[in-house]
Amino acid sequence: MNILIWHVHGSWTRAFVQGPHRYLLPALPDRGPDGLGRGRTFTWPASVTELSPMLLRDAPVDLVVLQRPHEAALAECWLGGRRPGRDLPAVYVEHNTPDGHVPLTRHPCADRDDLRGVTLVHVTHFNQLFWDSGTAPTTVVEHGVVDPGHLYTGELDRAAVVVNDPVPRGRATGTDLLPALSRAAPLDVFGLRTEGLAAYLGLSGDRLCRAELPQARLHAEMARRRLYLHPVRWTSLGLSLLEAMHLGMPVVGLATTEAVEAVPEGAGVLSTRPDVLARAARTYLREPGAAAEDGARARRAALERYGLGRFLDDWERLLAEVTR
Repeated sequence: MNILIWHVHGSWTRAFVQGPHRYLLPALPDRGPDGLGRGRTFTWPASVTELSPMLLRDAPVDLVVLQRPHEAALAECWLGGRRPGRDLPAVYVEHNTPDGHVPLTRHPCADRDDLRGVTLVHVTHFNQLFWDSGTAPTTVVEHGVVDPGHLYTGELDRAAVVVNDPVPRGRATGTDLLPALSRAAPLDVFGLRTEGLAAYLGLSGDRLCRAELPQARLHAEMARRRLYLHPVRWTSLGLSLLEAMHLGMPVVGLATTEAVEAVPEGAGVLSTRPDVLARAARTYLREPGAAAEDGARARRAALERYGLGRFLDDWERLLAEVTR
């Protein structure tokens, strides 16, 4: 099939385009959010093709993958009036948890006449549970990760944290918990727009360092740290957590959202008590052998539940259903 999809979430899109289809990614000269095109930090398959809106107008498209509320109208405009869900099969992938008054938050797809016939695909069961999707048909296709390999060495007595925009996102990403946790284990924070984080939190450089690395280098650097710290209060399920598990890293994280399903017993420590997380981090720093053993269990669990093969198989079944 020819599948139109925007490059919105890099790691998820990289996994999705490993399938057997031709993937059409809108590309604009400014490489803005609506025209990012192919990923630049990893090699993507040759089946991923960049197309300008002008070329999309007459392009053969068999399926549209929507991921943001405005994309339905954008697709109809760029595809010469062909409407997703009416003229073309379509799915809407929801990557995020709801904001606002969470128990009552309505999904943008809920009861929309222009999206009748569009299946809403959640990336976690947590998402499906918390979004009010109205009468929209919903399903779950859990995450899959392109395996970076068992790279773990744990040679550095430090914890890796991966987060984008930690200052503006604040409590949602657990940024406020980092000062106390940094007293248990020095932190290396990887991610976009982390400049000034140590000063913002009042931490010295030896307790919190930050680095903005391309993904091609990120995994190897993460794997040198003794453990992966996941202090996130509110998210769907960070792909960086699953990537850390694939690397063979033990996890220390908040027992919130889908993390309680993703990290089984023996693969790390989850708790809603920051003092328990701090104690677990100190234990891993003292006992590198135990950290490696728990990391190996984390990798086995991640490969079993979040492996790329299972992810692509699930998507193939869903695509066959919605295009039948």
